[in-house]
Amino acid sequence: MGILSSAVSITRYRVEGKIEGPVIEIVSKGLKKNTIPEIDEEAESMAAGWTSFENPFHPNFDGSSFVFGNLFVFALRIDRKSIPAKLLKKHLTLETSKRLAKTSRRFLSKDEKQALKDKVINDLAIRVPSTPNVYDLIWNYEASSLWFYSNLRSANEEIETLFRRSFNIGLLRLFPYTAADITAGLSDSERDVLIGLSPTHFSD
Repeated sequence: MGILSSAVSITRYRVEGKIEGPVIEIVSKGLKKNTIPEIDEEAESMAAGWTSFENPFHPNFDGSSFVFGNLFVFALRIDRKSIPAKLLKKHLTLETSKRLAKTSRRFLSKDEKQALKDKVINDLAIRVPSTPNVYDLIWNYEASSLWFYSNLRSANEEIETLFRRSFNIGLLRLFPYTAADITAGLSDSERDVLIGLSPTHFSD
């Protein structure tokens, strides 16, 4: 989901910590080091990494291409390969028939079946193209805030892990409880009350 979409979902984060050293240079280095790898024609079933906001399928972090005013704007891309069950069944059946004919046997052992299945999955994974999902983000470094354009659990978990690995600082996801804890200046007793609160369910 992108910044320019007509409808968006946003997860707000507080960036925990500051970068020690030249910020743009260090961010650029982290983006380049963790740019998404291409897995088409590879056996991997999933890959995740940073990509460019303006050209997500040709990542380029040279210079300050990710800097827009006082904001850093780039994207998380997650590529996945999915092998349809019917396609797997077809090729597994064909390979089993070839193996039986070659060995003049009627059955394969359990271990042979598993090894053959693993080989078929690996061969198909190389040939099946990956499906990309791109999630834009806006990072206001001075304000220590970040907007991530997705609410998907898998995407949020991926960005939280990748962000720390890339820049050696963490992300704190903001929802009503964390936002209140950070912004309201609560005392210890008030924080204890906040922690003990539970959601109210409304029904007709």
